[in-house]
Amino acid sequence: MKFIHFADAHLDSPFRGLSFLPSEEFNHIYQAADQSLKRIVDLALAEKVDLVLIAGDTFDSSQPSPRAQLFFAEQVKRLTDAQIQVVMIFGNHDHMKQEDLLVSPSPYFKLLGNNETVEQATFTTDAGFNYDVIGFSYLNNHITEDKIPEFPAKGKNYTFGLMHAQEKSATASQNVYAPFTVDELQNLNYDYFALGHIHARNNLSSTPWIVYPGNIQGRHINEMGAKGCYLGEINENSGKTTIDFKETGPILWQGTKINLEGAISKADLQAKIIAKLESGQKTYFSLTIAGAQYLSAEERDLVQDPDFWQTISQSLPFASQLVDVRFVVNTSLKLNDNDQQAFQAAKEELFAPAEFKQIVSDWQKKDPEAAKLAADPDFIAAVKNLTEVKLMSKLKGIKDETETN
Repeated sequence: MKFIHFADAHLDSPFRGLSFLPSEEFNHIYQAADQSLKRIVDLALAEKVDLVLIAGDTFDSSQPSPRAQLFFAEQVKRLTDAQIQVVMIFGNHDHMKQEDLLVSPSPYFKLLGNNETVEQATFTTDAGFNYDVIGFSYLNNHITEDKIPEFPAKGKNYTFGLMHAQEKSATASQNVYAPFTVDELQNLNYDYFALGHIHARNNLSSTPWIVYPGNIQGRHINEMGAKGCYLGEINENSGKTTIDFKETGPILWQGTKINLEGAISKADLQAKIIAKLESGQKTYFSLTIAGAQYLSAEERDLVQDPDFWQTISQSLPFASQLVDVRFVVNTSLKLNDNDQQAFQAAKEELFAPAEFKQIVSDWQKKDPEAAKLAADPDFIAAVKNLTEVKLMSKLKGIKDETETN
């Protein structure tokens, strides 16, 4: 028996912060999740799999657009027309009612666990192999209770668990996505637990299999690396299962870094960046410049300008794009004692939570999106990095360190 396990397609997901890209390029990104899903269906048909498991968050919201609904229904029909069994659950993003899903009724399509009820369904392959799939769907965007006690004991059939959930955290406020422990899942002794929710691939266990496939397409620069699905094969005599990751995401997000050890001309900086942005496929790069204190204010403004990114991108193979630049201070750099004291004092004053809150308070009132950013740890870290770069570049000790005798 063969099966495919994927999750977190997030169809209709917005791509923020990329409006500077040419419209054709932006549309390519916007359609990437659709392309990845289509490739997964192509793979299922080519491999003649028996089962496709969809572990939640197929849509980015509980009210998906007609376009996304119709596209998904079309892809499911390609599978069911080929008599491939599709078993799906809703996640915390697409917490919908079953009747709101536009997929055409078919004996080869099953939405499992409607109304957050753990449900078991039994199927048989054309070769006569019996298997169970057990899971539940979200009806609300949060499930705070542990659902594992509701899962039935394993029967004689090969058993899949299907769940959109997150491991229990020591922070109680974070346990809002059907929290579980790995021990609980292992004690159920199901043959394969197909998980969704976490956007990074992670195999929590191989005995038995407890698997996050990650999302099918990275949505932004913080979701780096290859994205796709797992193709599994079960030995029907021994019950042994093997899985193989298949990359289907058409867009790869990748981070890379250059290190500056002294002042550099604009031309040399541009050449250094281009030389670093290498990849064997179309890639969207986030570039970190370490030692950014060596850049002048004019150079910092230049490398943060999307027009500069587009100039760089024109020189990259595979139509790759530079879409993000971040600065960090080279921590190995030594300041003289006076400047080091001044630097630390300024950092402590500016980076204090109360001071930061005061600085952004007016900005938050003017723009609702600003309030979200001001609470985003990644944004706060980026602001701190840039502030640190500017502080250090102004200190006389930097000038002294870079001057030749």
